[in-house]
Amino acid sequence: MIKNSITNPTTNIISNHFFANVLLNNHSNQKSLHANVSFSGGDVICKFNANITQSFATYLTVQTDVNTHITLNPEFLQYINHSCAPTVFFNTTTMELICLKDLQPGSELTFFYPSTEWSMVQPFVCNCGSTECLQLINGASHLSVETLSKHKLSNFIKQQLKQKLSL
Repeated sequence: MIKNSITNPTTNIISNHFFANVLLNNHSNQKSLHANVSFSGGDVICKFNANITQSFATYLTVQTDVNTHITLNPEFLQYINHSCAPTVFFNTTTMELICLKDLQPGSELTFFYPSTEWSMVQPFVCNCGSTECLQLINGASHLSVETLSKHKLSNFIKQQLKQKLSL
């Protein structure tokens, strides 16, 4: 039996999908994706592909190469927000969403934006609240090797980092 995500008076389920629900926070108007089933660290949550491939970044794209940015399919994956202590990882080589930590129904799916983004088109001040919070999120190119080594990174980011270190 699939359990629904736990909601409270400040959130509403706005769409339900096979493994997660998109929730709307009624106070902030922010949308987020929450598991509606349990996952274990290492599980493949789902496959994804490129809905649209383009040569430029937007705040909704995921970077897969120097000049390649994709919008996600299934589209509801766009509601996976950033966290400096992520729960999922976009493997852009295998095109799989991987669970990084055990998740229970109601847990928010979050990813570390610099794990796929070299330089972000819309940097922002992070409010994830984790003890590892980096404050300013503006892409992997702006982070130290030490910081990046604490995170799972896409092959593209690993290649960019290797190139940067060889200069």
